[in-house]
Amino acid sequence: MAKVGLGVLASGRGSNLQAIIDNIEAGKLDAQVKVVISDKPTAYALERARTHGIPGIYVNPGQFSGKEEYEKAIVECLQENQVELVVLAGYMRLVGKVLLNSYSNRLMNIHPALLPSFPGAHGQRDAVEYGVRFSGCTVHFVDEGMDTGPIILQAVLPVLQDDDEDTLAARILQEEHKIYSQAIQLYAEERLKVEGRKVRIV
Repeated sequence: MAKVGLGVLASGRGSNLQAIIDNIEAGKLDAQVKVVISDKPTAYALERARTHGIPGIYVNPGQFSGKEEYEKAIVECLQENQVELVVLAGYMRLVGKVLLNSYSNRLMNIHPALLPSFPGAHGQRDAVEYGVRFSGCTVHFVDEGMDTGPIILQAVLPVLQDDDEDTLAARILQEEHKIYSQAIQLYAEERLKVEGRKVRIV
């Protein structure tokens, strides 16, 4: 099977990026990370990429006149590296129309909550504070909203009575590392069909 070319956008430590790289190197994922792009010059995700011989590129949003110009530069970088599927791994910017138009239904994100509940930057904290009995994580295609795109996969786990944001986040992260690669593999096998709000696995 041909390996799907991945471009990873990251703003931080890149633990999901590392899990993807590890699964590729273990032969569990038919993909190749072509490039890692960050909006933060000190993002550890860039170091992870370079350690594995993957180009790690910092694109400074402040160098551009606006979001559209910034995203045009990202798209150019992705296309130069033959990226087919864009994966967000802790990328802390809302994706705009330039990226969405260039990679329609080819942009994935993972969120540490069971969407549509608790979108945004603090899904684990919000789940604990609300008092839900179950939480988890969601892989979804990206649209113009905040964590609103069609859902691909979800993993569910119980919220323990003594959980706080950090303990819940650590357990959710273990599930993230599993289902993100599973979703990418389904894409690589051409088994994901987007039908309106729903993703059908064929």
